[in-house]
Amino acid sequence: MAARNTARKRAFQILFEGDQRGAEVLTVLADWVRLSRADTRQPPVSEYTMELVEGYAQHAKRIDELLAQYSVGWTLDRMPVVDRNILRLGAYELIWVDETPDAVVLDEMVQMAKEFSTDESPSFVNGLLGRLKELKPSLRRDEV
Repeated sequence: MAARNTARKRAFQILFEGDQRGAEVLTVLADWVRLSRADTRQPPVSEYTMELVEGYAQHAKRIDELLAQYSVGWTLDRMPVVDRNILRLGAYELIWVDETPDAVVLDEMVQMAKEFSTDESPSFVNGLLGRLKELKPSLRRDEV
């Protein structure tokens, strides 16, 4: 599972970069792929990283709506950029990737928050993604 962990971190970095640059995540993904092919010192972009970024891009509007709706006391634009992008990635994988157990998604995103964000971030990420996990059946139904 180390490969999936690495893929998630790279997907998070791509989402984060897109957010920081104000660029489309698919453009950033293409830049990463092009760079990894042109420079052997750059790590390759895995298939799973591409799947996560492309999946997020497909559902980005809905994911941001859900995060804004269910985060208590935080608007999307007030969230720390790291947390916002961990939550975006986690929400996509939690709601739309059936192959990954929900507990794994929550654990991976909380670990990412511990590694890249503030001391308060892991509980915030866990709480919000936990709420989305509870609502998952209705959230998928609402999208149809």
